Amino acid sequence: MDQQTQLAHARQFRALHDRRHTLLLPNAWDAGSAALLASLGFPAVATTSGGVAWSLGYPDGEQAPFADVLAAIRRITRAAAVPVSVDFEAGYGDTPVAVATHVRNAIDAGIAGLNLEDGVRHTTLRPVDDAAARIAAAREAAEQSKVPIFINARVDTYMVPWQGSDAERLEETVRRAQAYLAAGADGIYPIGASDPALLKTLCARIDAPLNVAAFDNLPDLAELAKLGVARVTTATRLATLAYAAARDAAARLKASGHFSGLATDFGYGDLQKLFPHA
Repeated sequence: MDQQTQLAHARQFRALHDRRHTLLLPNAWDAGSAALLASLGFPAVATTSGGVAWSLGYPDGEQAPFADVLAAIRRITRAAAVPVSVDFEAGYGDTPVAVATHVRNAIDAGIAGLNLEDGVRHTTLRPVDDAAARIAAAREAAEQSKVPIFINARVDTYMVPWQGSDAERLEETVRRAQAYLAAGADGIYPIGASDPALLKTLCARIDAPLNVAAFDNLPDLAELAKLGVARVTTATRLATLAYAAARDAAARLKASGHFSGLATDFGYGDLQKLFPHA
């Protein structure tokens, strides 16, 4: 991707977070799914770290080699032809310096935005100062690269086990969000938060675009917009749906010996059209 195209994508992606409309951002897991989602008219796509890891043959949680993840990002940005935001987990590095290096690599691969999370494999929270330093390092890397990527800070207080009260969890979420915004984040992603009253409170108390993850019991997009939610991502849901459909079709084939379950209204020719250029 040439620099002018990437700059245009970064600016377009940033403009999609003006909070006047709720951005519906689907998550791809490989180049093919990214091209498919872009073809449906979504103005941008994101990636799912879980889906990307599975497509590479690894579990989620920064288990896939970074070089493999980076190569996948490069393929996705090439195939999508729209702005791409990547789920960058915690930055694939032990230190903020390493995170900055990896962010520069991802920018070189064509991204328009990224998520950085403060949870450690869904089990514990990273110290807030350490998490903020990683965001600051990512912002500095973006400034050095002269690409204004949108940094979405994921707050995992509603993802990891919590020992305190609901009120304490809310206050910790707001405290972390404020620290990350001060460090250079553009948006906040309290993954796992889905209760409408909670989302309304978070939107009121956090002065930044708020991202929520889609669950099957989440209020619809119109209701989320009324609550003040700026962005909704599908996380691993589309990837797991695709894997579930393939698993179920293969299981029926194995059990029955019949091939009728392989018929689809979206086939080889349709997929070929998603990739007009080699």
